[in-house]
Order: sequence, then structure tokens, then C-alpha cells
Amino acid sequence: MNIRIGQGIDVHQLVPGRKLILGGVDIPSEVGLLGHSDADVLLHAIIDALLGAAGLGDIGQQFPNTDKTWKDASSLDLLARVWGTIQTKGWRVINIDASVLLEAPKIGKFIPEMKVKIANILGISVDCIGIKATTSEGLGYVGRGEGALAQAVVLMSC
Repeated sequence: MNIRIGQGIDVHQLVPGRKLILGGVDIPSEVGLLGHSDADVLLHAIIDALLGAAGLGDIGQQFPNTDKTWKDASSLDLLARVWGTIQTKGWRVINIDASVLLEAPKIGKFIPEMKVKIANILGISVDCIGIKATTSEGLGYVGRGEGALAQAVVLMSC
């Protein structure tokens, strides 16, 4: 059996007038993440981890921000596209572990819904997905409420 680990990280600025979408879930907030697509930092980090483990580059190569096709795209759709490609190569996800750094709003109550959305796309159990939420204790751009960061690690087998 071939086993690989992939890691991903994504950062986006928080701005007024945008939806805050994390893990494919619309989170009530006065600010949202700025980006070419829906700027879902959690899904972008997971996508990069999946692509890295499969040796397929990164999200920017797959969905360049210079391509109008991906303007305001749902990151759930991007995840499904990436997973479709990876799956045809015989890979399966063993588990995902991810962290979201965001000062506000608190997102803990939305994590179960995020896990269901991700699990449904990847065809895995929600028990194979860990999502944690934390703050930066007021430090740096996350602490000042200027942005959000997500990190993800994925274990895959073939």
C-alpha cells in the first residue's frame, strides 16, 4: 500500500461586504473573506493538502485567480473537482486534520456541518475528519481581526 501525507495552508483577508464561508458553511458575520472564489480558507487548505499528497501541485495551479471561470466559485465545487481527479488515480483519504485561526466570530457550533459537507464530497466518515477552531489570543493579523488562516494535513492511501 502506498501512503502519503499532504499539508496545506491558506490565508485570506477579512473585509466588510463579503460572506464568511468556512468548510462550505455560511457563517453569520459582519465581515467575510476576500478572494477570487468564495475564499473559504478551510477548504483551500484541505484542497492544497490533497493536491500535495497526490503530487498534483496546488490550488493556484488548478484554479488560477486570473481565470474568470473561478470568480466567486464555491470551494465545495473546487473540492469536488480536485477529489474527482485524485480519486481516478486510485487514492482514498484515510483522515484529515485541520485548524482554523479566526478571532471572531466563534465557529465551533458550525464544525459538525462542515465535517458533513466535506465527508460527503470525499466519501468518508465524518469521524475521519478533525476540524479545530482557535484564536491567536489577540496577536498578529488574526488577532486584530484582519484575516483568517487555516492549516490542514491529510493522510491518503492507494
